[in-house]
Amino acid sequence: MSAASTPSSRSGLLASLGPGLLFAGTAVGVSHLVQSTRAGAGWGMSLIVVVLLANLLKYPAFEAGPRYAAATGTSLLQAYRDQGRWALWLFLALTFATMFTVLGAVTIVTAGMASAMISDALGPTGWSAILLLASGVLLGIGRFKLLESAMKILMLVLSVSTLIAVVLLVSKVDFSEIPWGPVIPDLDVATLAFLVALVGWMPTAIDIATWQSLWGLEKARSEGRKLEMRGALFDFKVGYIGTAVLALCFITMGAGVFYGSPQELPNQAGKFAVTFVDMYVQALEPWARPVVLVAAFSTMLSTTITCNDGFPRAVEAAVLRLRSDEQPGEDRTIVYWITLGVIGVGALLLISAFAKNLTGLVDLATTLSFLTAPVLAVLNYRALRSPKVAPEHRPRGWLLALHWIGMVFMSLFAAYYLWGLAMG
Repeated sequence: MSAASTPSSRSGLLASLGPGLLFAGTAVGVSHLVQSTRAGAGWGMSLIVVVLLANLLKYPAFEAGPRYAAATGTSLLQAYRDQGRWALWLFLALTFATMFTVLGAVTIVTAGMASAMISDALGPTGWSAILLLASGVLLGIGRFKLLESAMKILMLVLSVSTLIAVVLLVSKVDFSEIPWGPVIPDLDVATLAFLVALVGWMPTAIDIATWQSLWGLEKARSEGRKLEMRGALFDFKVGYIGTAVLALCFITMGAGVFYGSPQELPNQAGKFAVTFVDMYVQALEPWARPVVLVAAFSTMLSTTITCNDGFPRAVEAAVLRLRSDEQPGEDRTIVYWITLGVIGVGALLLISAFAKNLTGLVDLATTLSFLTAPVLAVLNYRALRSPKVAPEHRPRGWLLALHWIGMVFMSLFAAYYLWGLAMG
């Protein structure tokens, strides 16, 4: 490659950034702010290996989204249709089983951060309603372009503020007294349930791979170009690696601030947010409060917005695929807007029921995602072995091996968890 072509190539790769940041915005939410913080609080730095393994073993299942979209020009939902309408019905069933708890969990945590940052007068349900309505308005007015632009800003704010908080914390806390491990905890029922919840959304639920394929195609369509493999995978890797780094940041903060502390993280969303921020400020300096608040709020707001778009977009695409094959440039339909409204109302009902049991709602959502992960990973693997995917675009070598290891790991872990529940 000539020197003259290098800047253009780099510019093209940077221009491809967008869907990967939407993925990061979806992933860096409850799994990081709540679950990674809880991991650091309970086990110090010893669960870092679990987080890294979860990210590594799930990578192929997530990468299938942009890889398939770039290879075929269609989404993973078309790949499910090609495998049989049963796969689409299965995907819809799994989506409806998780979408209300997922959106409810991320929104109630965001609402708690809004209460801590602005006012607690509205309570978690009131703030949740405002956040869901604002997200819907943003998606209705700006569509994908505004969603992508907002996410780029939020992810920049999130990354910078989180890294600042970590640097401040590391300079203040003695990490030599915190266990680094790797330590294998005693697998009692409570510990096993937490590990399942942690892995279930680390970095996020597998069904987000379908969103990634849809977002990639939407970005290419809006820019009047074809989705290219190199740019699609570069964009995805930036987002994926970024989520892993931020997960380690939140484990570090949880271990540095909460490990060994007699104070436990509350179950109520508002109190969780206040305690979360107050303990960071105690470990750092009072002036650090805005930094921690901005990092926490931007983390959760990005997830709330992307989930509000991702679930309706995936349901709409699946319903359309039940009728016919995918056509380039499909516009939004009434299915998207109906799903957006239904999922918002359902999430609010769950939030009202779980307003005083934040971790219960989070664990329910993450556990459901954990149990559905093996099924979706197998569907994604089958998609990449389709005749529609040219041989040079199929996973090979270490990536193919990692596909198999990941599917076996997720299946065995899910089976072990269900066996543990059955045995009491």
